Amino acid sequence: MDWLNKLERKCAKIGIKGIRGLMKYIIGANLIVFILGIADPTGLFMYKLMLIPSEILQGEVWRLITFLFIPPTSSPLWLIFALYFYYLIGTSLENEWGTFKFSFYYFTGAIFTIIAAFISAGIATPIYLNMSLFLAFAWLYPNFTVYVFFFLPVKMKYLAILNVILVVVSVVNRPFSFKIAAIFSFLNFLLFFGKDLFLLLANRSKSAGRRKKFELELNKPATIHNCTICGRTELDDQSLEFRYCADCEGDYEYCMDHLHNHQHIRKTY
Repeated sequence: MDWLNKLERKCAKIGIKGIRGLMKYIIGANLIVFILGIADPTGLFMYKLMLIPSEILQGEVWRLITFLFIPPTSSPLWLIFALYFYYLIGTSLENEWGTFKFSFYYFTGAIFTIIAAFISAGIATPIYLNMSLFLAFAWLYPNFTVYVFFFLPVKMKYLAILNVILVVVSVVNRPFSFKIAAIFSFLNFLLFFGKDLFLLLANRSKSAGRRKKFELELNKPATIHNCTICGRTELDDQSLEFRYCADCEGDYEYCMDHLHNHQHIRKTY
């Protein structure tokens, strides 16, 4: 990501270094919104935070930020689990990339989510943005093990594959707004890992080709006879007969078509 390193250096010159501990602020805001949402049974408070393009165009521009604070679930137990998971992913990515790159990744995903909402004119949530964080973590730590339902160990790479499948299903079967949101959820991931993903797929394709060629050679029947002139073997024609030439110096075998019709081979000293 040379382009991102250059961008980081340019931004550092003007004092832009990202938000250190960004996920802590996001998680804290989620908790506050969750508590305030419980205190408002009408749901109006939560509605005022949602990313709704038509309302934003009417002047409610705070929705461009506040939608990031909407909790992923209404269950207190699952909220604790989800926010801990977000904390684990976010802090790990920030430690791996640094504050600037992680902030850039997160807010780029947020911008793509906003663009998708305006294209589809639908209500957007941060669910696909959080999924892009998950995919980035799975790419960097594919063998990291999480315990689903607190007892079932599953590696991150398998959960990532499952999430990709769910996104593909959303693109195929769900309404237009979901299709756009699902597609755009991959954009910041592709922005960061697209080149690496392309090289990985290309190398796997080449490796599969080499493996197939090796298996064909490995499973190829062995031959006993081989004509020195035409290269035919008993596999080409079972009726072929082969003989060694007594006038050639060395073990040179010929089919009957070339046994008496070839230039004799002499050793040179």
